[in-house]
Amino acid sequence: MTAKGVSLRKMKEILRLHYHANLSMHNIAKSINVSSGVVHKYITRLKEHGITWPIPDDMKDDELIAIAKSKPIAPSVEEIDFQSIHVELKRKGVTLQLLWEEYTEAKLIDISYSQLCRRYRKWQNKQPKSMRQSHKAGDKVFVDYSGLTFDIIDPISNQIRSAEIFIGVLGASNYTYAEATWTQQLEDWIGSHIRMFDYFGGVPSLAVPDNLKSAIKKCCRYEPDENPAYADFIRHYNTAVLPARPYKPKDKAKAESAVQLVQRWILAKLRHETFVGLDQLNGAIKKLLKKLNNKPFKKLPGTRESQFNEIDKPALKPLPSMKFEYKHFKRVKVHVDYHFELHGHYYSVPSKYIGEYLDIWYTNKTVEAFKDSICIAMHIRSKLKGKHTTITKHMPKSHQKQAQWSAERFINWAKSIGKHTKLIVEYLLESRAHEEQSFRSCLGLLSLAKKYSATKLEMACYYAVSNNIRSFKSIKSILQKELYLNFDLHKTQSEHELNHENIRGSNYYH
Repeated sequence: MTAKGVSLRKMKEILRLHYHANLSMHNIAKSINVSSGVVHKYITRLKEHGITWPIPDDMKDDELIAIAKSKPIAPSVEEIDFQSIHVELKRKGVTLQLLWEEYTEAKLIDISYSQLCRRYRKWQNKQPKSMRQSHKAGDKVFVDYSGLTFDIIDPISNQIRSAEIFIGVLGASNYTYAEATWTQQLEDWIGSHIRMFDYFGGVPSLAVPDNLKSAIKKCCRYEPDENPAYADFIRHYNTAVLPARPYKPKDKAKAESAVQLVQRWILAKLRHETFVGLDQLNGAIKKLLKKLNNKPFKKLPGTRESQFNEIDKPALKPLPSMKFEYKHFKRVKVHVDYHFELHGHYYSVPSKYIGEYLDIWYTNKTVEAFKDSICIAMHIRSKLKGKHTTITKHMPKSHQKQAQWSAERFINWAKSIGKHTKLIVEYLLESRAHEEQSFRSCLGLLSLAKKYSATKLEMACYYAVSNNIRSFKSIKSILQKELYLNFDLHKTQSEHELNHENIRGSNYYH
C-alpha cells in the first residue's frame, strides 16, 4: 500500500533515518531516492499527529497511511521551519527558489516565492549576527586570535609566559578549531593554519583573517596586500585569502562568535589548571574542543560536528600531497660585489644583477634568490657571519675589469686620498679568496671620506696602520671617536707598511 506513490516501507524508513540515525533531510532523500520536499512533507505531516520514531506498537499500517494521506494543516507563516531552510541553503547549488518549489509541491507552504523571501529575511534579521550570513559548504574559514592570552610555564626558562590562542571556524557548519602558540608571528600563524587544515581533513575555498599584521602586509579596504610568506602558503594549499574589511564587523562575525565560545567553554574551564609547555595546554584544549563541537545547537538542528560531517566536510578541497615547508622572505639589494647579505652572511648571484632588488626565500637549510619570480641562484644556508658563499660562475669575466667597479679603481681612489688609505684598501682586497668579495668593504671605507673628509680618513688609516688595525668597522670607529688626533700625519713611518705573505703589493693591480 502506498501514500501518493511513496511506499509504506519508505515512509517508515524516512522516520527511522530522521529520528534514529539523525540524518539530514537532504541525505535521507538521496538514501531512499525521493525528493527533499517529499521527505520534509511526511516528517512534518506525521509530526503534526504526534508520530515520530519508533512508531507506536498499537498503530496499524492503515492508520499510518491514512494520516500520511490526510490533508495537511496549512502552516502559518510564523510556523515555517526557517531553521531547516537556513541549513539547506548552505549546500552548494541550493537556492531559496528551489526550496520554495519543493515545499510548494509537497504542500508544506501556501505562499508566493516573494513572500517566502521576505519572511526569510525577516527571520534572519532576528538571529544573532553570526547567523545572518548564509555561508556555502566548504567555502570559508574565519581565523583570528582570542585576544585573551593563557599563562603557562615555559619548560625552558621555568618562567610564566603568556600563550596566544588561535581560533578558526568554518562558515557553514560553525565547526571550530583552537590551539595555543607562543606568538602571533608569521611562522606560528602559518603553523596554526596547517594544523587546522589537518584537523578539518581538507581545505576550504577561502581563508578570512582579520587584518592581522602577520597575514596582511598593508591594510586597505579594497586591495589588502598579503604577506609574501603567507601568500606562498595559501598557494601551496590551493586556496585564497579574503581579509576582513576594516570597520566591517559583519565580515568577521563568525570569528568573533567563535572567540567568545572558546573563551567561555575552553579557556574559562581551564583557568584553575597549571600547564607546563604548549603540548600540555593543547592536549587539554583538544579534549574540550571535542565537547564544544558536539554541543547541540540552540537554534539549529544537530551539532557543529554533525553539520560539519554533512555539509562542510564533503565540500572541502583535498589536502596537498606534500607538507608545506615554511620559508622566510626578505627583499634585498645586490651590492657591487654581486653578493647580497642575509643575517650577516653573503651569498652570490650572477653579476648582471648588481644594484637590483631580489626576493629571497630561505629556510634553515637553503637560500633561494628570485628575480621576477624566476630563481637565479640557490645556496646551502650558512650561519657564519662575515663570510661569503660564492659560486664561481656568478663571478664577472676577467674579475670585474670590464665592470664599473674593479680593484684598480679602488686602488687609484684610495691613492688620491693618501698612502695609508691605499695600504688599507690593498689589504682588504688581498684578505678575501676572491677580491670581488672585498669590494663592499672598500666602498664603505672610501665613502667615509665624504662624511669625515679625505684628510681625516687618511689620518684614521694612518692610526690604523700604526696599530695593526685592518677592518672597515674599526676605522669607522676611529673616525667617530677621533682617536687619530694624537698622531703626527707627516712623520715618516716606513715601518708602518703593511707586510704580509699574502699581500702582492700595489704593482699587482696595474
